[in-house]
Amino acid sequence: MQTNDYVILVDEQDNEIGVMEKLRAHELGKLHRAFSVFIFNDKKELLLQQRAINKYHSGGLWTNTCCSHPSPNETIKDAAIRRLYEEMGMTCDLKIINNFIYKTEFENGLIEHEFDYILTGISNLTPLINKTEVESYKWQQISEIQNDINLNPNQFTTWFKIAIQKVII
Repeated sequence: MQTNDYVILVDEQDNEIGVMEKLRAHELGKLHRAFSVFIFNDKKELLLQQRAINKYHSGGLWTNTCCSHPSPNETIKDAAIRRLYEEMGMTCDLKIINNFIYKTEFENGLIEHEFDYILTGISNLTPLINKTEVESYKWQQISEIQNDINLNPNQFTTWFKIAIQKVII
């Protein structure tokens, strides 16, 4: 099994307490380290991705530019740069701006319990999406996104609805 099939278990202060196979951590609802990347362009539009329909949870929902988990012995920033390229075919400088903890249960029985770091970057590149990870993408103004979330909250991922509030403060 590859190291990216494992997540880093943490306590509520983000101290590492172990490593666990990713699916098992989601079955048990174990708190683990994660990240959410928000890429803006020069027009101050956010690059949203629609998760691939076949994802193990939240398939087809709209969310931030990319998100994932760092592998054991990988920094948050290095993992975010890696996943941004793997999912969206993009590279840019990223900066950690905030973090939060959330827990949510999905209809399929999996539990997402994450210590989630928020990273931002600026790019005007056109994404080259990985269709196994991403169904579609769009650039959108924050005010339009907030309106869409208010009108159609079930079309967005749980973590995105929390994280976007921490990005626009």
